[in-house]
Amino acid sequence: MNEQTSVHSGLSTLEDISSLILQSHNLDETLNNVVTLVARRMRSEVCSIYLLDDAGQTLWLRASEGLTQGAIGRVKMKLGEGLATMAIEHGHPVSITDPENHPRYLYFQETGEERFHSFLAIPLFDRRTPIGVITLQSAEERAFSPTEISTLSTIGFQISAVVINAKLLNSIKNKQNPSRNTATDENTEQPLPGIALRGTVAYPGVISGAIHVLDDKCGLADIFDEHDIDIKNEVTRLDAALEETRIQTLFLKKRVAERLSEEDAAIFHTHLMILEDRSFINQMTNEINRGHSAPYALKKVIGQYTEAFTKIDDAYLRERATDILDIGRRLLSNITGEKNKTIQIKRPGILFAREVLPSDMAILDHEKLLGIVTEAGEQNSHAVIMAKSLGIPALVAVKGALKAIKHNSHVILDANSGCLFINPAEAIIDEYRRLEDDSSKEVHRLNKYRRRPAISKDGVTITLRANIGLLSDVAIAQRNGANGVGLYRTEFPYMTRSNFPNRNDQYLLCRKIIESFDGPVTIRTLDIGGDKALPYFPPPAEDNPFMGWRSVRVSLDNRDIFRTQIEAIIMAGVHGAVKLLFPMISGIEEVHACKEVIKEAEDNLRSEKIPFAENIPIGVMIEVPAAVQMCKFLAEEVDFFALGTNDLVQYMLAADRNNPLVNKYYNPLHPSILQAIKYVNDTAKRLGKGVCLCGEMAADPLSFTVLLGIGIREFSMVSPFIPRTKAFLSDISCARATQIADEVLKMGSTVKIHDYLISMLQQHEQT
Repeated sequence: MNEQTSVHSGLSTLEDISSLILQSHNLDETLNNVVTLVARRMRSEVCSIYLLDDAGQTLWLRASEGLTQGAIGRVKMKLGEGLATMAIEHGHPVSITDPENHPRYLYFQETGEERFHSFLAIPLFDRRTPIGVITLQSAEERAFSPTEISTLSTIGFQISAVVINAKLLNSIKNKQNPSRNTATDENTEQPLPGIALRGTVAYPGVISGAIHVLDDKCGLADIFDEHDIDIKNEVTRLDAALEETRIQTLFLKKRVAERLSEEDAAIFHTHLMILEDRSFINQMTNEINRGHSAPYALKKVIGQYTEAFTKIDDAYLRERATDILDIGRRLLSNITGEKNKTIQIKRPGILFAREVLPSDMAILDHEKLLGIVTEAGEQNSHAVIMAKSLGIPALVAVKGALKAIKHNSHVILDANSGCLFINPAEAIIDEYRRLEDDSSKEVHRLNKYRRRPAISKDGVTITLRANIGLLSDVAIAQRNGANGVGLYRTEFPYMTRSNFPNRNDQYLLCRKIIESFDGPVTIRTLDIGGDKALPYFPPPAEDNPFMGWRSVRVSLDNRDIFRTQIEAIIMAGVHGAVKLLFPMISGIEEVHACKEVIKEAEDNLRSEKIPFAENIPIGVMIEVPAAVQMCKFLAEEVDFFALGTNDLVQYMLAADRNNPLVNKYYNPLHPSILQAIKYVNDTAKRLGKGVCLCGEMAADPLSFTVLLGIGIREFSMVSPFIPRTKAFLSDISCARATQIADEVLKMGSTVKIHDYLISMLQQHEQT
């Protein structure tokens, strides 16, 4: 398990440290967070970071977990003094037992470090220039193991990049707010080259390269009213532009359907409906009749529509303003004859834009589109949905990105941690290059697991299925060796359309997916509400939509829509193995109501003499606390459970993972979560019911180990994690996982559970 655990440990630490710098507000806060993390991760009483001053001659204590806090900013050592500076002088790690008797030992009374009897120092470098030292100290007199030294060295490389970036961010802030810069001569920080910006991850991935700027030359903002116009001529211009735009939209729809899927292309059907909407056309015509030019009439009406959308509280519906702008931009281009040619990408690169519209994504050469960075936009935009289908790393809401770049800028887009580095320092480039090399080796190593069965080290077969949402996800799932689909989220095809899909459309889509897999396909019925809304089915205003009218509650209150979907699913069920899953169930009454709708659907199809799958297995999502407590009663009504841990964790811990104020409380390793999962699994096993865990926990090696030990034998996850999980599984036995889980279930602290799991993986690495 050496290679697998080492890769996981390194990547996990990088992700955690990257997350820390995004959550921190200055260099000192970043360093304090880092030492706390590393001390816990390395199970050491003390972790400290010392940084060299600008002259490179004096080492200052800048952060510490374990030493007296009053020593920070006061303790300093010149090169040649003390133990920490030895790591800089030698250029490699220094490990010392009984440090107080070492000739270089320098006693600082204010640190309280005399009680620690083991010392490890790792130098930090910017390229070949030393920038500081990270140290560990422990009360036990012992030699640090080669594994510990190697692990801290890996972390040291990561921290070097973080320190450089954090200093860069701090120097930018100081430059912008010079009155706040109160640093002393010893720790004054000079501005570093390059810029680092932050954004919201729309689709993960890391990529580097040149830039392409999408500059909308045909913008509505540049349109001003004209006088003495020919009204008849302006109406003619508008009509001609509408017709040309409709033709272009049909072309875009066909292009996207061929490249991606009909579901991805459905947004252009919505565009066509708007372009043919009489109210929309009449409003522009009325503005022309009032004496405005066609471009200005368009600008005015588009502005009214977008303003109305942007005032909507729901994020998904609010993002539909982008679709109106897309239509407006293309109409304006056809009215004025000023064609926008800036979206041609001649060589591979990363696209920068204020926002990327669906038509841009349709026209762009996807083979040369390495990544996307936008200043505006949210994760629900149709352009982002297309980027996800293509697997293109994307960051949105990156403020100031367009001003920060030049035509010859080189960037690193880290859409795992949400960082954008523009003309980064060499240390950052080297670190990402190292990670890229590690990642390439890891991809090559994992390729051999894609077609292998998922079998543990002691020969237990585990079922790994895929979570999918769009037809374009099918190929990704197949490529990664998924054994069927554990969760098909049917709401995503609904979200890309202009109205509810009819029964035949739903049947054809479900059939395509079912026929694509040898293993069963579990189809979850419509799960809207909360953070998922339909543009043509606006939700009611609610103070707390996540606990309001959503999911199966919406379906049961709209039985015609619900019945139509179930009819389509069971019709498609004749073409392969399919299961039916109901979301957000809290009691048996809801299950009874769902069964009534199934019976209605079956009766309808019988009356129409349409074949359908009878006695289809039905299951419920266990994702609210009530369902956990009710699972023994629910088991009497259904064939299987799907553990939806993403929502279950949020509801049990009252912590919205998307809320930065409370997301630190969102932790799948919380003792109550693990106890709940065990209770549900044990109950299902006792009553002969299946259990599939569908949440993000399944893709995390720490959580996966515990879940395996608890007894979960079927998982559904994002497809790219399947080969990694197979590889991890091949190096751990279910028997060992059970021993680990038994210990974890005795613990009442999330921190202790996390630290214990880390230590177990590290110990397993050495065996």
